[in-house]
This record gives sequence, C-alpha cells and structure tokens, in this order.
Amino acid sequence: MKKLSKLEINPKERPVKILQYGNGNFLRGFTDFMVDEANKKGVFDGNIQVVQVHSPVADPKMIAQDCLFHVVIRGLKDGKKVDEVKLITSISGISNPNEDYKSYLQLGENPDLRFIISNTTEAGILFDPYDVDPSKIPDSFPAKVAALLYHRFEHFKGDPDKGLIFIPCELIENNGASLKECIDRYATLWKLPNDFTEWLFSSCIFCNTLVDRIVPGFPKDDIDEIQNKTGFKDQLTVMAEPFHLWVIEGPDQVKQEFPLHLAGLDVKYVKDLTPYRTRKVRILNGGHSSMVPFAYLSGIRTVREAVNDPAMGQFIKNVVFNEIIPSLDMPKEELEQFANDVLERFANPFIHHELISIALNSISKFKVRVLPSLLEYHEKHKTWPPLLVKSLAALLVFYRGKTLDGETIPLKDDPSILEAFKSAWELPSTEQTISKLLSYEEFWGQTLNELKGLPELVVKESKALLTS
Repeated sequence: MKKLSKLEINPKERPVKILQYGNGNFLRGFTDFMVDEANKKGVFDGNIQVVQVHSPVADPKMIAQDCLFHVVIRGLKDGKKVDEVKLITSISGISNPNEDYKSYLQLGENPDLRFIISNTTEAGILFDPYDVDPSKIPDSFPAKVAALLYHRFEHFKGDPDKGLIFIPCELIENNGASLKECIDRYATLWKLPNDFTEWLFSSCIFCNTLVDRIVPGFPKDDIDEIQNKTGFKDQLTVMAEPFHLWVIEGPDQVKQEFPLHLAGLDVKYVKDLTPYRTRKVRILNGGHSSMVPFAYLSGIRTVREAVNDPAMGQFIKNVVFNEIIPSLDMPKEELEQFANDVLERFANPFIHHELISIALNSISKFKVRVLPSLLEYHEKHKTWPPLLVKSLAALLVFYRGKTLDGETIPLKDDPSILEAFKSAWELPSTEQTISKLLSYEEFWGQTLNELKGLPELVVKESKALLTS
C-alpha cells in the first residue's frame, strides 16, 4: 500500500486563491471536492490554503499526506447506484495561527488570494468582546479573520483591488452578513482607522450562502476495500452522497471569478437565496421531521427503512407532494424535481441515518420545518392537511416517551419541554392532554388549540395512534 504524497502524485501547481477556515469532513467532501473538480475541468485555476482554528496544531494527518485525500461518492442518482472515488489535490497547505500567529497573518500578503471560505460550526460566527488585542491570537474566528484582513489592508496600502470575496458555509441565516458585521465590530473595538472600514465595505464582498450535502465522513467499514481500489493508504478518506447544492447570494462578479457551475456542479448564483432556503427547510428538513415520529412509532428505525417501507414510503411521498409542495410559492416543476432528489437521497443504500438522531429537539424543528407548511396549506385551501395533522399528532404521542409497544424512547430535548409533555400526558383524557400541549405558545409560536378545527383533528389522530 503506497503512502499518499505529492512526490507520488505530482499534482499540478496552482496559485493559492482560497483561504479556507476549517478542515472537517464537510468542507473536504463539499468545497474541496468542488474546487478540485473545477480545477481539473479547466474552469478555475486556484488552490486552497487551510487554516485550522479549533485545534492547537495543524492536522498531523493532513501534513503526513501532503494535504491529499480521497472523496468517495456513494448513493443514488437518477435511479442508478453511484460508487466512485476521487483523489482531491486542491489543497496546497495547512496552517494553524495557534502555532505561528505571525505566519498566519502573512497569509494575507498573498497577492493571488481572492476568496475566504469557512465552516466553523453554527457557533463560529460570533462576536467576542474579550478579543480586545489583535496583536495577540484572538479567540474567535471572526476576530482572526479581522486581524488577517487588517494586515492585508496595511500590506497592500489599502489597494481596492486587494479586497476579498467571503463565501461562508456555516449553517446560519445571513452567514455572510453576520461575518461582515462581526469584522466591522472588531474594527470599532480595536479602533482601526476609518480607511480600513471604508475598504472593508467597498472592496470586500460578503456572500450569504446555502449549502446542502450529506457527508457521513470516514467510511471505516469499507476502508480496506477502498484503499485496495486506490492503492493508497489514506487516513482522511471522506464519504459523501452524490447530491450537492451550493447557493451563493452575491453580485455577478462572484459568478465570474468563481464559475464552479461550468464544471457541471450544482452551484447557483442568485440575488436572493430565500426561496432556496425555504425549499430546503420545508421539503428536505420538513420531510424528515414530519416522517420521524410516525415512522418511529411504527417500529421503523432508519430513514432508508422508512422510504423503502411500502406504507411509510407512500406516506412520505404524499406528505411532500400533496401537502408541503402545495403550500409553497415557487415553480411547481422546480419543487417537484427537488422533492424527487430528496426522496432519492433518503433511499441512499450507503447511508445509515437513524431516526432517533433526527428526532433531537423535535419540537423546535417542527415549529420551523413543518408547522409553516401546515398553516400555509390551511390558509390556501381552507382545510387542514390530513397527513401533516397526523404528523403533528404523532409528534405529541412520540413525546410521551414510549412507543406503542411500551418501549422507552430516548427523547433528547430541553428539560422544560420534556417536563411539560410528561405533565400533559398525566392528565386524565387525551382531549385534555392535546389541548394542553397545543396551548404552549413557546412551543409553536402561537396557541394552536385556538385554530378552528385543528385540535379536534389532532385528538382524533392521536387516539387512532394510541389504539393502533
């Protein structure tokens, strides 16, 4: 078995145009994969310098393998099984500001640098008021970026052509705008000159984004087979599904400088990503959340089992196509194509997705992902969608903490929510329990027991589940 190294592979040398904060499975199976595809297909000519911010040292595995690794693409696409391995050569190097802060700042002196991409978790883009001294290594990710950006500004003497394009991948709304706000606040906190702030706003572009790809990570059960196939020992192999979507909200300049779509990748450059976020939340996430309680109570334990089960599979399909899609104001054909992709992703034979993991914090998830479809369907059609009502009832029964056979369900949610459900299910009748649970405005954003006709339907469905 050969060792992965640049001497062995001899990858093409390219200028570093991207500074990437983060080195986790997602970025390697999503961003690094896409940049590699674009490089190899001749539509982009730039490599990545990785910066690790949540560890004391740069990843020794990346260093040992010269930042080379494989992405294994496994799943279904257009009804056909996909199983392929790609060697990723788009990363030139990796560094860590905790090891050498001066060298980290000097990365900003690179004249070829054009993009900053990040995935520092949902909690990464936060302002820390205790990061008061940029001459020392700041704690927060935005402060580290602000320090590098100011060093770049000074090095190039405020050259307007040396601004950067920010494409964060953190799973929060308005991730680009939030990062820009944090950097601006650090400029104020550190009393940086007004010229820098003006340069930040006029010469840098901050894109809001939406990313979508399931990246399960290291395929430990199949790694021997994969390494025998490639001929290389690779401790950084990462598995990803075929589906990928990157929606980037920004000016036309971003599409011109970062034309990944020309490599056949599903990257969309838009002026407003709101419809795409709504589509994902309501169809993909909402499909998951509307299915999980009912499927779990039916004895099913994984997403794949659910979609392959004749009855549950039909339930999921009907929920998505007959009730969720009709509640959305987007082109029907586009919604149905996305929905078909989602159902194919749910059926991926290579991914073992436990329902109980999706069930984490299901009350807040239902409020954001499913309830809007239920309410907007009613607003449009003047009737309650029967399957989404059944899903709501199943959620309330699921939160009893017991399956229909009496098996304990390992619920994970805010303790106050679990206590409220425990108390409600101790009431003497199902009618009282449902009325109590639907009355919690803090659960649903409004008191659902005041919506005409809904409580009665939820009670009926709850009783049907409890007696099935």
